[in-house]
Amino acid sequence: MLNEKRIKENLKSDLEVLYFETIDSTNTKAKELLKNGKNNDFIVVANEQTKGRGRQGKSFYSPNGTGIYMSLAFHPDMPLQNVVTATTAASVAVCKAIEKLTDIKPKIKWVNDIYIGKNKVCGILTESVTDINYEVATGMVIGVGLNIKTIDFPEDILNAGSLGVDIDRAKLIATIADELLSVVLKDYSNFIDYYREHSMLLGKEIFYIENGLKTYATAISIDEKGGLVVKTDDGLKTLRSGEITVREQEK
Repeated sequence: MLNEKRIKENLKSDLEVLYFETIDSTNTKAKELLKNGKNNDFIVVANEQTKGRGRQGKSFYSPNGTGIYMSLAFHPDMPLQNVVTATTAASVAVCKAIEKLTDIKPKIKWVNDIYIGKNKVCGILTESVTDINYEVATGMVIGVGLNIKTIDFPEDILNAGSLGVDIDRAKLIATIADELLSVVLKDYSNFIDYYREHSMLLGKEIFYIENGLKTYATAISIDEKGGLVVKTDDGLKTLRSGEITVREQEK
């Protein structure tokens, strides 16, 4: 059973909980509320999403009752260039929550996808509401889609998987929210070592697409600002954003 009361009972943070049985997208709803002037911190949680959203315009499959679909909305008032820190920090928060409540040891695929073995079990989408006049992010939304027991994925979703454990979803949602709040506004130095230790990429053969061009490379390291350092035929290069693919998973 998942509801507002049970989530609230497990929260350590002072967050408002907005629960929906079905919603188009928790991120969309959270951004709408922020833009309409909601000025407290809150989480939007759904048992099902009909139009779940992922990074780079992709969708996130969100069937009824088999996963966690949540968005944390808060007010960072930070310079726009620092918002990217939260994207990296969010993957750390989700991994820590999983490790607290299960025996699973998740890995992070740069930038912030969570994997168990070769299967992606969680996607994270960070979006901001900005005040262009002052060049600050006045509101931020971190959406987390985590597959708990989803098994029947659409054919066009590759390498998808689930945690596959019996777990109290309300407790996991609350733990993720608490971990997010504890880390997302901190500097890289507070979590970059954990991020590196949980990387699934280092030493792997990958490719990335930049300006429409596919480039093959080897993932070498992660720098102090979360950038992925790769070795190409032309030498070392640091990626700051974008999508990479592990070549052994290429299909």
